[in-house]
Amino acid sequence: MKIVVIGGGAAGLGAAGAAKGANPKAEIVVYTEFEDVAYSPCGIPFVHGKEIDSFERLFLATKEQYVESGLDIRYETTVTAIDPANKTITVAGEGVVSYDRLIVATGWDYADPGVPGGDLGGIYRVKNIRRAMEWDTVLDTVKSAVIVESGYIAMEMTTALRHRGIDVTIVDPGPWPLSDLVDPEIIEPVRKGWEDIDVDMQWGNRVTAFRGDTTLTHVETERGDVIADLAVIGTHKKPLNDLAKAAGIKLGSTGGIIVDSHMRTSIDGIFAAGDCAEIPHGVSNVPLQGLSGSHAYAQGKAAGVNAGGGDRQYKQVYVPWGMLA
Repeated sequence: MKIVVIGGGAAGLGAAGAAKGANPKAEIVVYTEFEDVAYSPCGIPFVHGKEIDSFERLFLATKEQYVESGLDIRYETTVTAIDPANKTITVAGEGVVSYDRLIVATGWDYADPGVPGGDLGGIYRVKNIRRAMEWDTVLDTVKSAVIVESGYIAMEMTTALRHRGIDVTIVDPGPWPLSDLVDPEIIEPVRKGWEDIDVDMQWGNRVTAFRGDTTLTHVETERGDVIADLAVIGTHKKPLNDLAKAAGIKLGSTGGIIVDSHMRTSIDGIFAAGDCAEIPHGVSNVPLQGLSGSHAYAQGKAAGVNAGGGDRQYKQVYVPWGMLA
């Protein structure tokens, strides 16, 4: 059996390892467009803030260890199409590749703020660890930063930048941090913590443009300009599902791939896991997308076991959030 995984994040590598465990004789091939696999972007701010001493500590294993475990990982390689009828994918530089089971773990990206100036230098989307290593040096030169909406990683970056001595302004349309997820009483310790370290919090405000010649100098908002030589994008997670949509895999109300309790999609032989999938909330049954790395890993494990011929059910989530300012 040949099991192909698209995506090298927590869900993708969790799936690959679980598939190999369920079916040791299976050929497992993982395709990722990035230079590395299996690290959590939410750890990056803690390196920027000096709480973790190196980026290398964020990796779960070395590339050599993945080879030793029997996983064939193709780095910096892009999958351009899925053909469910013929059980093939198209891979840049390789052509058409067949599979017996396919696991889609294509992940997420930040939603576009949709304002002018988005191509200026000085705008940071915290995700790729290699780019984070480059940005860490840049942060030594930054004096002031704007956090564009208080997403999970952006919240971590708020505190990390203050630890670096950088002036920080949060601009968020909500009335408090993570207002679409939590009540104000739950998040108050975080808000108060930011107040104590002199974060300028502008709730109920929106960014309307990034300004500068080639590099950011200030951010325009509905309430006026904010001087900044760095903007950290913290908009909501957008599922990356162009491949799935083009292949006819059904998407749900969140834009995530619809899966059942065994992470099976609407097409036989194709599974999905992680931020590209949507999962029902354990209480309300409302579909959720864009959860944490631990959720993605657990989903990947279920997808991998089932793709390998085992039987593992992913249980609905209750999403208890823990936050530290």
